[in-house]
Amino acid sequence: MLVLGVDPGTLVTGWGLVECGVGGVARHVDHGVVRTRATDPLWDRLKVIHDALLAIAERHRPAALSLEQCFVSKNVQSALKLGHTRGVVMMAAMAVGAEVHEYTPMQIKSAVTGSGRADKHQVAEMVRVILGLPAAAPYDASDALAAALCHGAGLGVRGRMMGAR
Repeated sequence: MLVLGVDPGTLVTGWGLVECGVGGVARHVDHGVVRTRATDPLWDRLKVIHDALLAIAERHRPAALSLEQCFVSKNVQSALKLGHTRGVVMMAAMAVGAEVHEYTPMQIKSAVTGSGRADKHQVAEMVRVILGLPAAAPYDASDALAAALCHGAGLGVRGRMMGAR
């Protein structure tokens, strides 16, 4: 199953595509970041993010979108902007029929590092090792790949559970 992982942000949105097989086998397909300009109005940044992710989704046709659940933020404006960004990401993926799946930051970190308290460097390095990348991806893309791997880890568990019946 092809999984699109996304780490949404209004200035930098990371994305990563991982082919996840039952049993935990994962293969890197592609990754990158979408950058917007802080000086542009929010709606223009959201359009850039939506259009870029829609193009990626249309090109690769992922079966699933995996992203981090919203967390409670002390800055209400930041939380609202993140919510808008998550919405356009979901709409882009759903436009090609991808199912949306959300995971807590702790679940994602735990899936790739074994610790829900891992820092960004640890996540990036483990993503590099798991996917056999020659160098760690930028943090935003590594976080997106980690989200995809988290969903893939769940597929492996579900697959083993189904096989045990």
